Amino acid sequence: MKNVIFIVLILAIIGSNKISAQSNLLNAKVPQEVGLYYEQSEANETKPVQYGYVDDRDILWSKTIWEIIDLDERINFPYYYPSVNNGYLSSDRQSLFRVLMDNIQEGNITEIYETDYFNEKLTYEDLKVKLEDRKITEEARQKLNSGIITEDELTDDDYDVYIIDSFKVVQYFIKGTWYFNKRLGELRYRLLGIAPGAQDVSTLSESSEDPDILPLFWVWFPDARETLNKHRVFNTRNSSKSITFDMMLNSRRFNSSIYKEENVYEDREVKEYIYEDALRQLIESERIKSVIRDFEQDMWNN
Repeated sequence: MKNVIFIVLILAIIGSNKISAQSNLLNAKVPQEVGLYYEQSEANETKPVQYGYVDDRDILWSKTIWEIIDLDERINFPYYYPSVNNGYLSSDRQSLFRVLMDNIQEGNITEIYETDYFNEKLTYEDLKVKLEDRKITEEARQKLNSGIITEDELTDDDYDVYIIDSFKVVQYFIKGTWYFNKRLGELRYRLLGIAPGAQDVSTLSESSEDPDILPLFWVWFPDARETLNKHRVFNTRNSSKSITFDMMLNSRRFNSSIYKEENVYEDREVKEYIYEDALRQLIESERIKSVIRDFEQDMWNN
């Protein structure tokens, strides 16, 4: 009898768990019905986990750091793929960059800034200028120089268009603060901003083996949480148990390296005081991580 009750409980738990990237997959009569429950119900009702209120008096210690998430690393692939929006995958499968850009265009994400200090706000129209570049083709330039055509007679075919899309975003820059909450007696992390990183659009026409990767724009993360919580990430271990971008980022499910910490030297970057030595820069990044980790341990050991 106990075994029967146990089996019934297990089936009830499984049956109640409908938050799935492939919900209704086994019941769908046509492909359009796959994920129907999730798209109509869960995406509209699920809210991001709320941050608890933190009083400034409860913060015993804090340190703000900047990190780079390299999308070449396998653990960070969920933020990069699918790199091409070809329509073969469900609308729920999108890269992080595509989610950000689509929702900025729709007005769901409005807190977009030029720098990581969030003091110069941008609009979607501003981003279009930063993410797209048009250059006259060589053939059209020769016609202009020879006087065959004038600038007023140029058409769209006379331009090469370069666009920053998901495929070209190879890094993410994040800014966050580690703080020790004396009321809870633990070290916590709060993500403040995120920026897609890619080659400057004006240099896409130039061939380079090691181009400079720069932040394209900064998003104030708390403003984007509700949107990111509606888009789910592919789970490589179990495709029926996906996780949202908001949960992924808040739980720090990525690998990163610190490239800057707040400091008296105008928040200078690691590469500014360790020159052209990638190994030593990586060691310095790990040293900063150790300082943060050791603080909590030292609180109880001293």
